[in-house]
Order: sequence, then C-alpha cells, then structure tokens
Amino acid sequence: MTIIRKKHPLIKIINHSFIDLPTPSNISSWWNFGSLLGLCLIIQILTGLFLAMHYTSDTATAFSSVAHICRDVNYGWLIRYMHANGASMFFICLFMHVGRGIYYGSYNMIETWNMGIVLLFAVMATAFMGYVLPWGQMSFWGATVITNLLSAIPYIGTTLVEWIWGGFSVDKATLTRFFAFHFILPFIITALVLVHLLFLHE
Repeated sequence: MTIIRKKHPLIKIINHSFIDLPTPSNISSWWNFGSLLGLCLIIQILTGLFLAMHYTSDTATAFSSVAHICRDVNYGWLIRYMHANGASMFFICLFMHVGRGIYYGSYNMIETWNMGIVLLFAVMATAFMGYVLPWGQMSFWGATVITNLLSAIPYIGTTLVEWIWGGFSVDKATLTRFFAFHFILPFIITALVLVHLLFLHE
C-alpha cells in the first residue's frame, strides 16, 4: 500500500511543495523566512477575523469598538495585540525575505520575483488601511497625509484623492471602504502567495 501523501491528488501537491521538495543541501536559515511569512499571514487572517466580529467601521464608534475589544471581549486584548505586533513581525520577516533574495540573486527568477513585488505592495496597502481603522488621531492623520500624496499627480491628482476619500475630506466613506479593502486583501494575498509558490516550485 502506497503512502497517501504520494497518491492523493490534493495531498500530492502539498507533498511536492513541502516534504519531497528537491531542495539543495546548502540552503541556510535565511530560507526560513518564506515559511515564517506564511505563518504570519495565517495568524493575521485568524486574529483579524475575530477582530472584525467586534469592530464597527463607523467614525462615531470605531475607536470605542477597539476599546470594547480590549476591555470587554474575552482575550480581546490578546487578539488585538497579536494582530498589531504580528503585522510588525510580518514586515520584519518580509524585509529579511527580500534581503535574502537580493543577496542570493533570486531576482533572476523573474516570474517569482515579480509576483513577490506585487505581494509586497499588496501587504503594504493592507497594513496602511489597517493603521487607519482604529480612527484615533494618528489614524486620521495617516489617512489624510498618505492619500494626499496622490494630489501631486498632475491634472487628475485632486479628483483622484477625493474619489478615494469618497468626499471632500477623510470621513465615514473613507473608513468604511478602508475596512472593506483591509478585510478582502489578505485573501487576495493568500491567492497571490500560491501563485508565488507555483512559480518558485515549477
């Protein structure tokens, strides 16, 4: 009887990517950051899912809902800090991963590298929108300043900024759409990660 991981059509794909992957013996611990990024992504999605159950994307109640998560939700403080500090850990692993790629010339794998660049921008966009969600003073300032950078684009800049804001200033429409994008982007990132791995292990 053959081992299920070598026969089953779905498990076989996972097996060839993780267990029976023909990896050179000279790779170092620098190659571990890709796996750590995968772990970080899973933690972020799980903690984010629980936070989304209690968060309200309304300018009047967003800050209060974050306080409510920390004070009243069972282990809410832990979930919130895991999500916030997990994001920092995510970026540490991300920069190490990119640094290793540059040092060892991984940019020669063009498709994998380009997919990685798309992933980097997607993660940065997700983190920025997540930073805005608690709707404190720094969130408001961050949303205003970063989105205002687009106003430097000639002719269409101001219109583009107002279109992103959903009005003439950062307000409820901005917060609602930022929450929607912050929620959906990690799932898009997960799909892109699979493509990234597909190109890497082809």
